[in-house]
Amino acid sequence: MKIINIQTEVKHIPLKTPFITALRRVENIEFVRVSITCKNGLVGIGEAPATKAITGEGIEDILDSIESVKSTLNHHSPQNALERLHENRQTDHPICLIGNSARASLDMALLSLIAQSENMPLYQYFGAEDAVHLQTDVTISLNTPQVMLEDARAACENNMDILKVKLGADIKHAIEVIQSISKELPAAKILVDANQAWSVQNCLHFIDKVKDCEIELIEQPVIAGDLEGLKIITEYSDIPILADEAVFTLEDAQKVIETASADMINIKLMKCGGVIKAIEILEYCKSNNVTCMLGSMLEGPTSINIALHLAMAYSDVIKYIDLDSPLLYKEMSDELEFIFEGKDIEYIGKD
Repeated sequence: MKIINIQTEVKHIPLKTPFITALRRVENIEFVRVSITCKNGLVGIGEAPATKAITGEGIEDILDSIESVKSTLNHHSPQNALERLHENRQTDHPICLIGNSARASLDMALLSLIAQSENMPLYQYFGAEDAVHLQTDVTISLNTPQVMLEDARAACENNMDILKVKLGADIKHAIEVIQSISKELPAAKILVDANQAWSVQNCLHFIDKVKDCEIELIEQPVIAGDLEGLKIITEYSDIPILADEAVFTLEDAQKVIETASADMINIKLMKCGGVIKAIEILEYCKSNNVTCMLGSMLEGPTSINIALHLAMAYSDVIKYIDLDSPLLYKEMSDELEFIFEGKDIEYIGKD
């Protein structure tokens, strides 16, 4: 089974409403889809969204990265190509220079081919015996306190009561939003995401002001490089602290865990470079009794499918799933292998 063709196309999916965080505003999901075809007719698909504010990769960067490694991967078996994709080489080799999101898209497509060749769904290839029920949070975008409360209430009324609440630099606004949602929707699970917008002092002030609120976690309150500040917050807080932008690689995760800078790790395929690298982090976290969130950017249906297969295989270490992109699409995609009923996700397989 040899690779004979690698093709890319740019896809767009409109959102129901704008997605707004402290870092960006998005009205349409834009992503690159890569298709890898083998001589026997099998096709593997992977995807990578444009998330320049986070990974540094726009659409053209991803397309250029994939183009630069086609000759390295072509005419190899998917397994051999996967090994080449992730092997350590001299730094000037094209395979070392591609971005993590581009690498993730190729990783997904190759793993899909390998699982197809073994005639098994990806969750079994990743180690799960059976498909399991999953639940995802849903994003409440940054807006006025009143609009955010209305959005949170609407989500809960539609069986989406695990709320990932996006907050910005205005700490008074952040406190008002969380106090309001907690008071009005006491059954909701609230995940606070500051997207690096706060200072240490503001975060400590926030924690003091929301002591009476039920909060599941606070995600990446300070800038990614400030592990010292993150550690101060983690030691101070009774609310678990989740490291997101501070962790791209296994080495990043090791540093955060070894220094006790956060309680939990958010793993995203687009940050770490694909499923193979995500599994390395998951295994490390499992061995150190650290729970994780399996997160995502705003992504297309194929990359969400693959992340959900991974979530089923590592349900013992993944405590939270942030794979709500399909819930934000203007229309639900028919390419999903899962049914989304609010926060509840069930595997239905491929047609």
